[in-house]
Amino acid sequence: MQKIFSILFLAAVSTINAQVAIGKETISSPSVSLEFGVGNKGIILPYILDASIMQGVVAGTMIIDAKTGVIQYATSATKWTALSFSGSNTSYDNVTQDITGKVNTLIQSALVDLPSATTIIGTARENIAGVLVLSDNNKAMVLPKMESPHLNIKNPAPGMMAYDTLKKQLAVFNGTVWTFWKP
Repeated sequence: MQKIFSILFLAAVSTINAQVAIGKETISSPSVSLEFGVGNKGIILPYILDASIMQGVVAGTMIIDAKTGVIQYATSATKWTALSFSGSNTSYDNVTQDITGKVNTLIQSALVDLPSATTIIGTARENIAGVLVLSDNNKAMVLPKMESPHLNIKNPAPGMMAYDTLKKQLAVFNGTVWTFWKP
C-alpha cells in the first residue's frame, strides 16, 4: 500500500508547476521554488558510484561520490567540481584527521527504486535525468537553514547539506568531516 501511495505521490508531484514548502506552511519569497522549514535537519544528496556513466547531466547537478566521499557539482555536462575534501588526512591545530568521506551506500541502496521517479518542480523545459529537478528561470531552492549545522545535526548522513545562519556559509558533510563554503 505504501508503495502505491509513493508512486501516486511522485506522479502528482512530478507535474507541479508551483512553489513547494517542506516542513513549513508558506514560502518566504516569490522567487523560491523549493524551501525547507527550520530544525536540525539537512538535505541528503544522492550517492553515485560512478559519476562518469551518468547520462543527461546538466550544470548544477549535485551528488556525493560514494567511492571517495567527495561532494561534487556539475559545472557542465562533463566537468565535476568538488565541494568537499578528498585525500587521506589533514592537520588543523596539530590534530591530524582522516578527511576521506565514509559513505554507507546501504542507506540509499536499500530504498525501493521507483521507475521514472523524477520529480519536477517548475516548468519542465528539457528532458533532464534526476531524482529532483528544479526547473525555473526565476526561482531557486533555499537550503535548510540553521545555526551551526556541524554542531546541531546529530548523526549527519554523507552528502548532507545545510546553510549555517550564524557563519553565513554552506555546510556539507562527506561522511567523515564537514566542509564549509562561503561566498
